[in-house]
Amino acid sequence: MSLENRWLALIEDDPIMGESLVQRLELEGATVSWWHSIDEARQGLRDTAAEAVICDIRLPDGTGEDLFRESWRSGRTRPFLFVTAYGDVAQAVRLMREGAHDYVTKPFEMDDFLDRLSQMLKPDSSDAEPALGVSKAMRDADVFLMRASRMASPLLITGETGVGKEVVTRRLHSLRDVPAGPFMAVNCAALPPDLMESELFGHERGAFTGAQSQHLGYAERAGNGMLFLDEIGDLALKLQAKLLRLIEDRNFHRVGGEKLIPFKARIVCATNADLRKNVAAGTFREDLYYRINVLALRVPPLRERPADIAWLMDRFYAELVAGTDTGARGFSAAAYDVASTYEWPGNARELRNRIERALAFTASHWILPHDLFPEQQTNEGGNAPASHTTLASVRDDAERRQIVRVLAAHDGHIANTAEALGVSRTTLWEKMKRHAIS
Repeated sequence: MSLENRWLALIEDDPIMGESLVQRLELEGATVSWWHSIDEARQGLRDTAAEAVICDIRLPDGTGEDLFRESWRSGRTRPFLFVTAYGDVAQAVRLMREGAHDYVTKPFEMDDFLDRLSQMLKPDSSDAEPALGVSKAMRDADVFLMRASRMASPLLITGETGVGKEVVTRRLHSLRDVPAGPFMAVNCAALPPDLMESELFGHERGAFTGAQSQHLGYAERAGNGMLFLDEIGDLALKLQAKLLRLIEDRNFHRVGGEKLIPFKARIVCATNADLRKNVAAGTFREDLYYRINVLALRVPPLRERPADIAWLMDRFYAELVAGTDTGARGFSAAAYDVASTYEWPGNARELRNRIERALAFTASHWILPHDLFPEQQTNEGGNAPASHTTLASVRDDAERRQIVRVLAAHDGHIANTAEALGVSRTTLWEKMKRHAIS
């Protein structure tokens, strides 16, 4: 992405470094406001519309971190790219967790610096086609993954069964700037205890009875890609110690082998358990917990993000009907309505399974509520029998549900909701008042 006509803020007290950056950024077509201290930057950031901030960490009257936090609290958030000669991994992780966009250490290659800056100035992911969902929670998760993709630190993903932890991990894998490499997914709960070590680390021929040939484990087959360890809480204590050593030393031995094998992949772990309780119970190593929990992401259950339900329904439908002739044309409005009020204890996995079953057995061109929920005797309105419902009440009920659905999709933002519904803000307020929508 070109820096032509972009307005950048630079906070750097080193006159040589500052002058060099200003000259190069202006050659790239950017307008640069350069400040030498925190106090200058505070005033400057209030008075300018800079699109991004390039900020040194150590400044004469404070730290760049303090300025970043002040900017965040004020609500005038801009992407920050930190530049420092005193960088370390812990500091980078802390800044990224708090919302900083990126981090480089001096000395750096100018081309790499410009590439990172260009990435930072790309349109916000909230304006792009959603990859994980339309709810704020999932858009925020995608922004987190974009930042995490620039790091090599272990990541721990938590969430209930069926929320899509592997989907989230594959999204992270696809965001890597370098060639992605293999994606190796391992369900720790499904590995037989007596074969677990061999499956993870491989074995040499003759290492044990039945080892007729050399076997490469998941850690080796992952190459320079990603090793995804699902249900990490079910990993045996013996293997937990070996996994800790793998993460810290970045190498391992095959079972029965003497050759040291380098480990190049990134590790992502996932669980639906509370690992802190497992640590307290003595079934999970505390040192391993902190080692895999450098970066952490919670994927909320579907009931906490109802705005994603219709979006997921459409995605799953398109995926399941691709290349088939089911005769189905989509979902009825009543199916969307009933699905939006269901608790979804099995989360996105349950939703997909119900749609797959509905496609197999529906007798209509449109999937109806009883196709999704055959165990429930639900009419198409999802509530009282149709014979007791007036046309006016059906219309009002449908209007109310649509307003609630679009409000949820836009995080309660009235102007955006009114625009999406094709009405004025005044009309939307009146309808919300009439339908008792807070």
